[in-house]
Amino acid sequence: VQLQAYGGGLVQAGDSLRLSCAVSGCTFSRYPMGWFRQAPGKEREFVGAIDWSGGITAYTDSVNGRFTISRDNAKNTLNLQMNSLKPEDTAVYYCAADLSGRAFSTRNYRSRETYDLWGQGTLVTVSS
Repeated sequence: VQLQAYGGGLVQAGDSLRLSCAVSGCTFSRYPMGWFRQAPGKEREFVGAIDWSGGITAYTDSVNGRFTISRDNAKNTLNLQMNSLKPEDTAVYYCAADLSGRAFSTRNYRSRETYDLWGQGTLVTVSS
């Protein structure tokens, strides 16, 4: 099973960026997925999550209204549309899969420990 995050780059404050995560080797449509990020010198933090169907999403307060998670189960792809980017959004962004499928039923979708598989991360740098 492999998760490959991509789409990061250097942008200016106020710009938009779209991250994607290609998933292979598993039945992608079964699993809730999450996005996390880790800024230099900080712990990895929850950004958002989406249930297996794409019908339920959740976000951390700091990105709510600016970021949108979506998934294409036919293409085994997870997306993160980031708008109105701020310098404090600068971080390495990781996608993650919850193989138990219980992230939302247990309401543990914000916890790193809920996710079993992680991508390698893609760097987003927002300049002021």
